[in-house]
Amino acid sequence: MISELEIILRLILAGIAGGVIGFEREQHNRPAGFRTHILVCVGACLMTLVSIYSFDGPEGQIGRGADPARIASSIITGVGFLGAGTILRQGSTIRGLTTAASIWVVAGIGLAFGAGFYFGGTITLVIIVISLYSLGNVERVLARKRRFRELKIRVLDQPGMLAKITKILGDRGVNISNIWMSEAEFLEDYQAHVISIILHVRVPGKLNIDDLLHVVFHSEGVLELSWEGTDITAETLEFGLDLNNKKQ
Repeated sequence: MISELEIILRLILAGIAGGVIGFEREQHNRPAGFRTHILVCVGACLMTLVSIYSFDGPEGQIGRGADPARIASSIITGVGFLGAGTILRQGSTIRGLTTAASIWVVAGIGLAFGAGFYFGGTITLVIIVISLYSLGNVERVLARKRRFRELKIRVLDQPGMLAKITKILGDRGVNISNIWMSEAEFLEDYQAHVISIILHVRVPGKLNIDDLLHVVFHSEGVLELSWEGTDITAETLEFGLDLNNKKQ
């Protein structure tokens, strides 16, 4: 039978591991942060301890005759549903995948510590911490080079509006992969017929997105503008949101 001191040690290690990973998510204001990761990791550790040591088997041997893997597999499945709640879609961007993955892997670390697999749990923790703290900038640089972004514009229904927008983008080296336009509709707010234009674009890595959006926003005939699901306003452009480096 495992000692009480060993139980305390495993639960504390799980709490520390969950806190380290959760702290990084908390710094980036993610839906699941510091406390959530601690709870998931400690809970997974506790349930692993219960599944291994708390069921009497034949001849009074603790844990024998039971199937510890059954609870472990249920933990992974349950945590998968929890992580799915952090995933959001904004325009063409899917946000929250990293947080969902961190919740899932922190449950695995809790399982490892609960089973006494300290080496595997610790090495996994180190790898995850390095990935979250050190590789984010590398990921953003690669993403800017390969990924198409969504620019949505609502404009007055006037001749040449699409050509004006595409010229602004083309002059700055922005590659347009797809264009969608709605039918013209009359909006009371503007007392005019307007159309919506959605463009999927690839932006050069050195281009300042804030400056690009400023030019588009203040073009004659442009009424509304959103970038990757984020509505752009005069206040947004005045104070700036550093959209070049906005984390996904």
